[in-house]
Amino acid sequence: MAVNLRNLFLGLQKRLEASLLLSCEVDHPTTKGDTSELNWQRMLNEHLPSRYRVSRAKVLDCTGSTSDLIDIVIFDQHYTPLLFNEAGSVLIPSESVYAVFEVKPDLDRQNLKYAMAKAESVRRLKRTSSPMVNAGRKVGARTPPRILAGILCLASSWKPPFGRPFRSCLRSSSKKGRVDLGCVLNEGAFEAVYAGAQARITLSRKDTTLVFFFLRLMHRLQQMGTVPAIKLEEYGRGL
Repeated sequence: MAVNLRNLFLGLQKRLEASLLLSCEVDHPTTKGDTSELNWQRMLNEHLPSRYRVSRAKVLDCTGSTSDLIDIVIFDQHYTPLLFNEAGSVLIPSESVYAVFEVKPDLDRQNLKYAMAKAESVRRLKRTSSPMVNAGRKVGARTPPRILAGILCLASSWKPPFGRPFRSCLRSSSKKGRVDLGCVLNEGAFEAVYAGAQARITLSRKDTTLVFFFLRLMHRLQQMGTVPAIKLEEYGRGL
């Protein structure tokens, strides 16, 4: 008996949407935001391959510089250590990061600009790379892949959500602040692929928002491969 994959993803989308809508009923704005973040984190942790891990965190580099606090960091679970995790304060080495996302109730200029600033705070950090041994064979250091960035929302203040104001705002970012993926659960999802100063934007259908976002995210993660081995001696220089 064949399984209808589209129906499976649409069922997942309905469950996530219901949990996000429930979080909107919480009165306290901080609690509401934390609940939405946890719902997105839970969905990604449950459905991404086990090599990836998802957490709210700051990103740290070998010089001691840190990013802003990021709502969702997708990072490597196998090859790089989690440097600090105490009472909910998480620091993740910059080398281990695959993607960062901000969670907002709706998509508008202010929130998209905010996501760009958060992405830039991560991408400006230093990342090391070290040779490693894989299957008994020494592999040289490689250039760390570009970190993905995005925004996750329930609704949009822009009507239509992905019209000229959205596209103009998306293309106005600095190179380090570029947003690659977004999911507006009630409206649609988008992927932006940049070539120079231009951005090619692809949109989902409204009824396949989460399916589109998840599959495009997985495709982009596959293209990145594995994060480089961290050069631990750089982190230990100050000891």
